Amino acid sequence: MYKSLVKPALFQLDAERAHYAAFEALPLLTLPVAGAAARAALGVSRAACHAPGLARTAMGLSFANPVGLAAGFDKDARHVAAWDVLGFGHIEVGTLTPRPQPGNDRPRMFRLPHDRALVNRLGFNNGGAEVAAMRLQKRPAGLIVGGNIGKNKDTPNDEAATDYLKAFDALADVVDYLTVNVSSPNTPGLRALQDREPLRRLLGQIQARNQRRREPRPLTLKLAPDLTDEQLLDAAALVVEAGFAGVIATNTTISREGLQTEAAAVDALGAGGLSGAPLTARALAVMRLLRGALPPAVALIGVGGVMTPHDAAERLAAGADLVQLYTGLVYEGPGLVTRICRAVR
Repeated sequence: MYKSLVKPALFQLDAERAHYAAFEALPLLTLPVAGAAARAALGVSRAACHAPGLARTAMGLSFANPVGLAAGFDKDARHVAAWDVLGFGHIEVGTLTPRPQPGNDRPRMFRLPHDRALVNRLGFNNGGAEVAAMRLQKRPAGLIVGGNIGKNKDTPNDEAATDYLKAFDALADVVDYLTVNVSSPNTPGLRALQDREPLRRLLGQIQARNQRRREPRPLTLKLAPDLTDEQLLDAAALVVEAGFAGVIATNTTISREGLQTEAAAVDALGAGGLSGAPLTARALAVMRLLRGALPPAVALIGVGGVMTPHDAAERLAAGADLVQLYTGLVYEGPGLVTRICRAVR
């Protein structure tokens, strides 16, 4: 049903309008009768995603299955119950900043159908960490929720830690883990925080705040696929030094290499992070590098180009503890979660 009816209709719309149209329809899937019929038509089975053999333990947390929703899809934690019904073992909300911000000017999201990819330059558009935290006070039992945090666009990098700490404070009581996002290409200068010394200071400050809590939260770092191997290994060492629980590999890429879409058409779209199938190989390579560099106790979450059950299984076989989806949902539909669960159990 998704590929024959829903996807063709959505693809008639601008990519961001289509995203919100599908997003706002999600609560319908939670309805007892009509929702059950729609879920069946879409190939969704929550029961299949809670089958024996799928449970995972990572970062000291118990996940019903290894399939998660990547940050960016439900930035403001608006439809957490719907993601649970779709079978996800965890979701990551955000990226959330301490102050609300509209993000970059539209248009800012584009499809590359021939490449099964998206380009976005949304720019951390969100309603602020405190508003999302209020919504998360009521969420489904058993669904692991992570909070992805970042800095506001107008906050200079030398004051970035203040923003991260404010977002941390707003969310720490209502999420199960927190992710430090220094790897989005859509906030000017943000990726400079991945350099060794700025990253060491930032991770140390966030962990220090975390350790003052009665119940510290597991912390993860989300990295860009465009870092060199040396930079990735430096980041891995800093993750261990700071006592972080995990690494998310990877964010979107600024590379445009190897695309089937004509270069002129791609160039006309302008700047932004590329996600989807063109990222699969690089994200897998980054994850393998990091798995070899990190202690087994440090969790790895594989994201970027997870488009099929095979992609998810390959990521898990290569050492990922969990995987996350974003662009795969756009091209394959919500039934992808169930298909992955059936493939990896």
